[in-house]
Amino acid sequence: MALVRRFERSQMERNSVHDAIDAKYAIFEKDGRSFVQIDSFGRDSREIPGKKSQTLQLSRESGLQLIKILKEAFHVD
Repeated sequence: MALVRRFERSQMERNSVHDAIDAKYAIFEKDGRSFVQIDSFGRDSREIPGKKSQTLQLSRESGLQLIKILKEAFHVD
């Protein structure tokens, strides 16, 4: 589990699309601050299907940065 401090752009040498998985999200407050938590779950073919794989938490600051990145990537105003 990790709280994302900031996003930094990088260049990928080889691009590929990964297998589709499911994710869940939660919105919560702690010490007067809002957070979004995203939990991803492994592929159906995993040894333990449905087991949580990764957890990312976004603060207001990193969430706003991600919104900006998504708008740029998907050409949304």
